[in-house]
Amino acid sequence: MQKYPHVNIANKYARDIVSGKIPACIYTKLACKRHLDDLERSFQYKFNKDKAEKVCKFMELLVHVKGEWAGRNFQLSPWQCFVVCNIFGWVDKITGFRRFTEAYIEVPRKNGKSFLAAAVGLYMFAADGEAGSEVYSGATSKEQAFEVFRPAKQIVDKLPMLKKAFGIETFKTSIFAHSSSSRFQPIIGKPGDGASPHCAIIDEYHEHKDDSSYSTMKTGTSARKQPLIFVITTAGVDTSGPCFGLHTSVQNILKRTIEDERFFGIIYSIDDDDDWTDLENWKKANPNYNISLYDDNLKRDLLTAKQDVSQQNIIRCKHLNQWLTVDTAWLDSLKVAKCKDNNLTIDSVKELPCVIGVDMATKIDISAVVLLFYDDKKIYPFCKFYVPSATMNLPQNKHYQKWAFDNLIEKCGDEIIDAESIAEDVLKICSSYDVRGVCYDPWQITFWAEKLAKEGLTMIEVRNTVQNFSEPMKELQAAIYSKNFSYDGNQVLTWMLSNVVAHFDKKENIFPNKARNENKIDGVVAIIMALSYIIRLRSSQQAEAPQVYFL
Repeated sequence: MQKYPHVNIANKYARDIVSGKIPACIYTKLACKRHLDDLERSFQYKFNKDKAEKVCKFMELLVHVKGEWAGRNFQLSPWQCFVVCNIFGWVDKITGFRRFTEAYIEVPRKNGKSFLAAAVGLYMFAADGEAGSEVYSGATSKEQAFEVFRPAKQIVDKLPMLKKAFGIETFKTSIFAHSSSSRFQPIIGKPGDGASPHCAIIDEYHEHKDDSSYSTMKTGTSARKQPLIFVITTAGVDTSGPCFGLHTSVQNILKRTIEDERFFGIIYSIDDDDDWTDLENWKKANPNYNISLYDDNLKRDLLTAKQDVSQQNIIRCKHLNQWLTVDTAWLDSLKVAKCKDNNLTIDSVKELPCVIGVDMATKIDISAVVLLFYDDKKIYPFCKFYVPSATMNLPQNKHYQKWAFDNLIEKCGDEIIDAESIAEDVLKICSSYDVRGVCYDPWQITFWAEKLAKEGLTMIEVRNTVQNFSEPMKELQAAIYSKNFSYDGNQVLTWMLSNVVAHFDKKENIFPNKARNENKIDGVVAIIMALSYIIRLRSSQQAEAPQVYFL
């Protein structure tokens, strides 16, 4: 008999996903690759097979409470083994405490997510060895809060030996363990003052209108040594809500655009270029295909989606985990990655002409200055990013702090951005390179542009409009996809490129947007502004630009 059967299943699943033996979308592949890569590298954490196996074995002592498997012991699917082994198997080498304190699992409905959440909650409530453990099943409504709590309570009621082992007593709206003074209960909204969650389960996070529940739960875990915020959800349609923000953060963690060693995430969906009408692609999004989801039912739903436009988005959202909105993801991150040239330096293109794009954004956030060198075909961006010290030091901006340490972002000003300092930088740049013009949005910085114009710089006003941005934005995408865009792999720019969503109007004009305020795109906007002028220079073949030009 294998000593670590569940760990072996989890690792085999990861290998099969990465190799393509099991069909999967890019973010499922990246989650599996992250695990396999971490097994090979030397860092702060290690994988403890015994701890992972212990949790899996506990969960398989539990029983199903409804459907065709009612009364049978729970058997973890390979994808569930992978999730559980990751969350509970990775530990700190020194303390032995769990590595992951937050987990985000995005998976379509009917893939066993609520039962998995109930199993996680029961383990954290009864078997994790935490005295006075508090486990909450949080949601926006009573009905949703009970989607996890109800099966957890029913499981306990069907297992007298479990009750006896931990001294568990069940009530209508809570479960209590006398052996450890622990409790498990549903909660609507955010917990009250004094709550100290050891585990907070947030089911269907896409239904939350704000992050108050999540943030309050997270704040409450500060007194625990190895807490867990466990989010398990399907995709939604509200990209202004907190779930889509977390979804985007997980994508960036998996792409290694943002580093967060304490956050586990996996997303099941189809890829952007997949044909959603091909049932074979549905296997990517549904890891329990032919386990709890069957061909006949999925074929019926696919037919409905094809025939009834009003049902199409709902079905694609719930069965394929697609966030379907007016604004759509703009760039293929794999194509962007192919444009990285680690050997590219500014010295290698310094003899080429250059246009500068400046996006000053707001006074308290990132400002971008991009030097866009160009020849007849290619463009080469080099970026400088600035942020005030107060913004840099905010707790939610740890990625800014890391980038500052790596000299990718500069502190510029205390409470607000120091525009004068940026102006001095632009002047220095223009004295070093063949700068044909400086593009800027006149909003709030007309005085800044006038000062530079007096120094002899060619200032090009590019207002932030669809008419000005549509053509260069299309040109930029074409350059990236044809590899006529080459950059040094700047992590901040990579992050900003991944944050851009494309807004299309009725005339098929395109405009850069962002799904959430924290998803900055200033560097991309600066590139688009500079490219708008380069297009005119290329078309006119004029070396000299007018002193003042309006777009």
